[in-house]
Amino acid sequence: MFEWMLPENHAIAILKKDHDAVKELFDKFEKAEKTAVKEKIIDQAVTALKLHAVLEEELFYPAVRAHVGSEVMNEADEEHHVAKVLIAELDSPFGKNDHRDAKFTVLAESVRHHIKEEENQMLPKAKELDIDFEALGERMLNRKKELLAKGIPVDAEHRMIAKTNGKADSPAAAARRKVSNSRTASSKSTEGTRRKTESYVQ
Repeated sequence: MFEWMLPENHAIAILKKDHDAVKELFDKFEKAEKTAVKEKIIDQAVTALKLHAVLEEELFYPAVRAHVGSEVMNEADEEHHVAKVLIAELDSPFGKNDHRDAKFTVLAESVRHHIKEEENQMLPKAKELDIDFEALGERMLNRKKELLAKGIPVDAEHRMIAKTNGKADSPAAAARRKVSNSRTASSKSTEGTRRKTESYVQ
């Protein structure tokens, strides 16, 4: 990972600070035992990630895309999409299920990988650009203030998850179906055995 001494309002320093903050939340989640504590961490991380994604997608990525190259940037776009689907599911009022902790753990793993790639590939390459990163950083900080004041716009992933009204065929739903089907099959098997036993007795 890079270790650069950058001014606080430098765009890359802002992104690195966000990365560190969200990784700290992931670490806290792994150590947390109480459900209420975990839920608070999930809410904080989801908000932080949504803000961070807007800043990168609206301001930072367009500024560095041409120099960094399509391969690295396209992968970053897809990693954002995957993370935002999980974020939208965690954000959903229907997202309070038995897979919630697992979903957040997978999100944390995905985001940690994304951060590692950004800090090892994208950001060192971006830093080579001859642009005013402090001016870009000021724009990012102002946009963050605006988002905190007015709210974060609904993205495509949130709209997609909202359309299902919690009825999508998720891993959690599939697991519940398997348990239910297993119980039904077991119940039928027990009933069949009971009938056979009764017929022998008679």
